[in-house]
Amino acid sequence: MNDAHPTSEPQLTHLDTEGRVRMVDVGDKAVTTRTATAEGIFRTRPDVVRRVAGDALGKADVLATARLAGIGAAKKTSELIPLCHQIPLDSVKVRFDPDEPAGEIRVSATARTTGRTGVEMEALTAVSVAGLTLHDMVKAVDPLATMDGVRLAAKTGGKRGDWTRGSDDPGALAQPEPAVLDPGRSAVVVVSSTAAAHGRREDTTGPALEGWLLERGFSPVEVHVVADAGIAAAVTEHIRRSPAVLLTTGGTGVAPDDRTPEATAPHLELALPGVAEAIRARGLTATPTAAMSRGLAGFAGRTLVVNLPGSGGGVRDGLAVLDGLLDHLLDVHAHGGGH
Repeated sequence: MNDAHPTSEPQLTHLDTEGRVRMVDVGDKAVTTRTATAEGIFRTRPDVVRRVAGDALGKADVLATARLAGIGAAKKTSELIPLCHQIPLDSVKVRFDPDEPAGEIRVSATARTTGRTGVEMEALTAVSVAGLTLHDMVKAVDPLATMDGVRLAAKTGGKRGDWTRGSDDPGALAQPEPAVLDPGRSAVVVVSSTAAAHGRREDTTGPALEGWLLERGFSPVEVHVVADAGIAAAVTEHIRRSPAVLLTTGGTGVAPDDRTPEATAPHLELALPGVAEAIRARGLTATPTAAMSRGLAGFAGRTLVVNLPGSGGGVRDGLAVLDGLLDHLLDVHAHGGGH
């Protein structure tokens, strides 16, 4: 479309006014911190997921190999996709959330740069190649495996601001430049719910926690829903990424599949029993069953980890306690701020 026919619709930036392919000139753009997260689902059989997670396929460590392949692919994106810019990558993190009952491995990648253009294609390339590597390494036992739904999940930084998939606003990519956020205030929410992970129930706790964290200046904020059986792998994977905050919801009770405290405990280097007890005490003002919660709190390296109950009320109680503590805990732990 040329200038004689103006439109409010988004334009294809890789075409000039005469419709010819071009590489976008980013020389005048501001240098900012930019991140992008992509995701996809590798589908196979439950027994294959179990063997992959347990490194029992007789090849090299499957997930480690796929992770390295994804990171390497992100670094070569400009060589693979003709009009992508060569950009300096600050980091590329590829992660896997195995869900054995569903026969799935959720693959996601977050790329980060400080530059003049975004890293969406780098994140998408990392997920795609990590999934292809999984396929290559399991094809001998499951040639019908597939990699589905590769898509952009979220982005931050740049002229168009922050965006997360699922926004109902068609103009979500055209927001004003956001205020600069502390890059050390990333957060992850992990929801432990087999029913929600399999689509049998809509989860409301994850979005509630995401909104609460965003309101307090945390960005990016990721939400992951996993089956109860996958909570240990999810907690391990996300602690390895060292976000400022990791909040879990669900799996804190006494049912046989409630294993979130067990998944959390091995990682805590500095326990905060008072925080966990305060959350239980807050819940007891409304329901006696709050005493059944076994949730833990503490620091795993630089990451503050807090287990919240899986109910909406339990999450609200937990956030009421954290509202007055979160920033202070992070400040004291990181910088030795005063009390």
